[in-house]
Amino acid sequence: MRPNYKKIYYDMLRLEHPEKLKDPKIKELLGKLNTTEDILNFNEKIFEQSRESQINNQKLKTYDKKTMFKLLEYQNKHGFSTSYMSRKYKISRTTIMNWKKTFEEEIEKVINAGE
Repeated sequence: MRPNYKKIYYDMLRLEHPEKLKDPKIKELLGKLNTTEDILNFNEKIFEQSRESQINNQKLKTYDKKTMFKLLEYQNKHGFSTSYMSRKYKISRTTIMNWKKTFEEEIEKVINAGE
C-alpha cells in the first residue's frame, strides 16, 4: 500500500503555498503522481531545496520497480555507461548494477523483442 501523494502534496500546497494551486501546470502535475520519478520531479519543481537538503534527501530516495526498469531501459537504449547514469540521476553505481542484476532477464526480453 502506497501513500496518497496527490493528497499529501495537495494539503501541503493548500496550507503553505495556496497561490501555487491556481497554476494549471501544477494542477496537471499533481494529478499525474504515479511513479517515484513523477513524485521526485514534482517535488523539485514545487519546492526549492538547499544543497544540504538535496544531499540528505538523496540518501532517503527509494524507487519503485517501474521507475528502476524505465531508467535501465533508457540507459540501454542510448548506450550510456553506469557512471554516466550515476552522475545524471545521482544514484550510486552499485545501486544501478544491483538493479541490472535484479532485472537481467526482463531487460534481455525487451532487447530481444526490439530486434
